[in-house]
Amino acid sequence: MFAHPALLIRYLATIAMCVVSLGWSGVGAQTQPALADASALYDNAQRWLDQALADSAGKLPLRMEVTVGELDHRLKLAPCLQVDPYIPSGTQLWGKTRLGLRCTQGASRWNVFLPITVKAFGPAWVIKGQVPQGRALTAADAMPMEVDWAEFSSSIVANEADWIGQTATRMLSTGQALRSDMLKAAQVFQAGAQVRVLARGTGFEVATSGQAVSGGVVGQSARVRMDNGRVMIGLVVDSHTVRLDL
Repeated sequence: MFAHPALLIRYLATIAMCVVSLGWSGVGAQTQPALADASALYDNAQRWLDQALADSAGKLPLRMEVTVGELDHRLKLAPCLQVDPYIPSGTQLWGKTRLGLRCTQGASRWNVFLPITVKAFGPAWVIKGQVPQGRALTAADAMPMEVDWAEFSSSIVANEADWIGQTATRMLSTGQALRSDMLKAAQVFQAGAQVRVLARGTGFEVATSGQAVSGGVVGQSARVRMDNGRVMIGLVVDSHTVRLDL
């Protein structure tokens, strides 16, 4: 139903490439000193950012909105014939961030940072009611709704199959969009439980039994004591099975 969250990383990388490759549309061609005027910088920044995001549309089912903030009112920028935008190191066009503006052609070179907010509205799952910490989520605990994916740093869990059965890491309340830091995989067996051990090697597969030394979470590693007393580490496949790759 929804795009996989992993596409988000590739999407952001695409935006970054657009920022680097696109010119400051309409600004570099101007020759008027008014380029250093704050209102002109804001207008051009808004247009350029809108274009950068529009060129990356279609990577995810997101509706992008960008708001340009204001420069420090104490700044007195000298007239400039060429203003080049760039992404400051360690930042990205996502949420509350900033855009660098660098004067490259002018009597006085300057470099400023313009605060911006990028919102990315798209489909998500939103909690209805309350889910206590430690309880596994069911399909009845959330409903589909459009939210701002960029509002917080943790990623949206967009696919229903990725959160049903997961355990709440804290109390979840009505209106909260499900994000990765709210969930963790549920424990399917405890230390001391008898489990089926599936040992696999090149050209063979052997099933035996063992005793869990640690709790088991599907998709994660668990320690199992074999009949000979040796403790092995394997991958938890389901609530009864641990796989050992020999």
